[in-house]
Amino acid sequence: MNEELEIFKKKLLYRASYRGTKEMDILLTAFVKKHIEDFDLDNLNELENFLKFDDEIILNFYNHNKIERDIDKNPISKIFKNFKI
Repeated sequence: MNEELEIFKKKLLYRASYRGTKEMDILLTAFVKKHIEDFDLDNLNELENFLKFDDEIILNFYNHNKIERDIDKNPISKIFKNFKI
């Protein structure tokens, strides 16, 4: 299980690092690197769901508090909203 968990974490970090825009790559990579080791399996699963949101939705939520597609329902969004590089 431990090896599977580490692979899952690497997949999440990869997903955060290659978004399509450099700004989101930097922001999400820094966020994931900071928190990934502290997250339990439930939070990691929520992080996976959070990373499925489009860049525009995440960025609008982060910068303008614009809520689309229930991004605010994901518990990771609250942690992300307070994150600063």
